[in-house]
Amino acid sequence: MDNRHIMIVGGGVIGSAVAYFLAVHPRFQGRITVLERDPTYTHASSALSASSIRQQFSTPLNIQMSQFGIAFLRDLHQHLAVDGELPELGLSEHGYLYLASHAGAATLRENHEIQKHENVDVALLDQHGLQQKFPWLNVADLALGSLGLSGEGWFDGYALLMAFRRKARSLGVSYLQADAQGFEQENGRVTGVRLQDGSVIKCDVAVNAAGAWARPLLVGTGFDLPVVGRKRTVFVVSSPAQTPACPLIIDPSGLWLRPEGQHWICGLPPEDDPDDAPLEADYEQFDTVWQIMANRVPAFEALRMQRAWAGYYEYHVFDQNAVIGAHPQLANLILANGFSGHGMQHAPATGRGIAELLIDGAYRSLDLSPLSAQRILDGRPLLEKNVI
Repeated sequence: MDNRHIMIVGGGVIGSAVAYFLAVHPRFQGRITVLERDPTYTHASSALSASSIRQQFSTPLNIQMSQFGIAFLRDLHQHLAVDGELPELGLSEHGYLYLASHAGAATLRENHEIQKHENVDVALLDQHGLQQKFPWLNVADLALGSLGLSGEGWFDGYALLMAFRRKARSLGVSYLQADAQGFEQENGRVTGVRLQDGSVIKCDVAVNAAGAWARPLLVGTGFDLPVVGRKRTVFVVSSPAQTPACPLIIDPSGLWLRPEGQHWICGLPPEDDPDDAPLEADYEQFDTVWQIMANRVPAFEALRMQRAWAGYYEYHVFDQNAVIGAHPQLANLILANGFSGHGMQHAPATGRGIAELLIDGAYRSLDLSPLSAQRILDGRPLLEKNVI
């Protein structure tokens, strides 16, 4: 039996998914401790995410991770119920709709071929098809749209985080409020996690799942993780507009929008995108957002912002794909970082994969080795074209 003490730094959805999959592994009998500096999750990306899932990626591995993710979410009651209490995610499978001008149509077609090869339920719609399907959409400047017909949508991300956390704790995982500052090491192995007060908690294995705060933890470990926090503002808007059967729309401008109850939420990557900016909503951006929304959905000319918030996008500068697997120099330090907006949907596959890696010694269900840190050292980016 495996009796090691595994320490997970970061109690967000990634860290909590890792804890859950370790705890349910039949051969693991050790201890699991999750360190989370803010159990209210006030600034956590998991709590501030737009919480959606898609299969429309350009990388087969990302597609496969999402396919496991949607299957897990659909069967969440089976996995994460505690004492008969069933988590409610509000999973809404209304799909993603990627829109392309003539300049972007070729890329959309290329991605479509990859997606179909991976059995994604997706359809390409020309301008006429888009107008027929979504009569409220302005398609005058569009050439093509890619619509997910099933297995894509959105859900309550905070509820997923809490469900993972509650289930993990019910399985014996300890959650400790503590501010990790780094990893203690000796003879090429991590021996413990150093806290802000200078104390060290000993462990046999450590997992860095600290999200946008992962990079500073690795100072002194011989590997500079190219992951930074990029601020993204989410706006909640109201309008008399009617957008029946509205999917999550990705405009050629980079703007995204989707329904949220009686409102809509939306966002746009900023032109100036500094690292680790203060988490304050960028209200000045709203005028630009409004103009793009009103162009794409003319009824949004009548629009009112209700509120806004900002969260960190855990941005992997090298290739916008996750870094999953062992630290290049410290074999018992596992990285789960840099998801670049895909963390919520890829948390189940990541948790399962890391549990397999640590307990079985290799990936069993889905080979995540292309996401290892070695590709960064080798200068071999695994580029994802569909980054939002």
